[in-house]
Amino acid sequence: MSDGNKKRSYKVFESLYYKLLRHYRGVLKAKHQSTVIDEVSNRTIKIVDSTTISLCLSLFNWAKFRTAKGGLKIHTCWDDSLALPDLVNITEARTHDVKGHPSRIYPKGTIVIEDKGYFDFSLMAARCSADNYFVTRIKDNTVFESLQERDLPTSEDQHILLDEEIMLTSPKATESGMGNYALRRVVVYDEQHDKTIEVLTNNFEWKAATIAALYKKRWDIELFFKAMKQNLQIKTFLGTSENAVRSQIFIALICYLLLELLRRNTCKSKYAFSNFVERIRICLAYYLSLDYVCNHISQGAKTISEPTKPPDLFSRQLTL
Repeated sequence: MSDGNKKRSYKVFESLYYKLLRHYRGVLKAKHQSTVIDEVSNRTIKIVDSTTISLCLSLFNWAKFRTAKGGLKIHTCWDDSLALPDLVNITEARTHDVKGHPSRIYPKGTIVIEDKGYFDFSLMAARCSADNYFVTRIKDNTVFESLQERDLPTSEDQHILLDEEIMLTSPKATESGMGNYALRRVVVYDEQHDKTIEVLTNNFEWKAATIAALYKKRWDIELFFKAMKQNLQIKTFLGTSENAVRSQIFIALICYLLLELLRRNTCKSKYAFSNFVERIRICLAYYLSLDYVCNHISQGAKTISEPTKPPDLFSRQLTL
């Protein structure tokens, strides 16, 4: 298999993943399980992020990252309505997040959710010009001028600490053209981690709580990266060539898509992805229908509250 992955172009698996995504798009969209935010329920939402996979440099010498360390980076665009990646680009780990996606501008009205790694003035200016709405973390050293504070709700959304309009004033922001656009800075208290998060956006219409909820959606793509690494074997590779590694990643993506298709449309009960993968893995060796695997196999061993008395085999034999 290692030799086959080395010779067979990864483009075969890449094109197959995107074809499957297009073919099942309607079914996947109808049964997506992501949280819906009412104020932006009819909007296209994209979550952009990347994950890094460490590699042994002596085996994967094409993936040089640092002096004695190798690695690759999977740049991903997550479609919230599908709850699946609709764009994946694999590069060397040293490639900056901003340069990891071949297309960074989306159709008019698209909401793009990103982290600090994508905080780039030129990219922001391009998004504003294309009427894309971005929601991102502001860097700590960002220079800005506060224009005015917006009123906060008194009886709800107490986790919103500040909502203000600002203007970026650094020389780089002015040079890129972002100095011409007013932005909105929302400070949110994260009770779970006991810290404040500063979110930046170019939208002035939504409630501050909606902006906070949009940024919280980044957790969806983090869960996807975690599921891929833990359940679909993309940290241990069968081949060492670049083509073999890319092939295995796209094969894992195809598996993820098919498993999600089954989990959403065949399962009558809700299963965590890891539990569902384990169920499928165990049953692969048996000739069983998907409906039986998904809906009729009991959940583990059943416990008995009180021990029962074993049958009296001697008396039973006398009776017979």
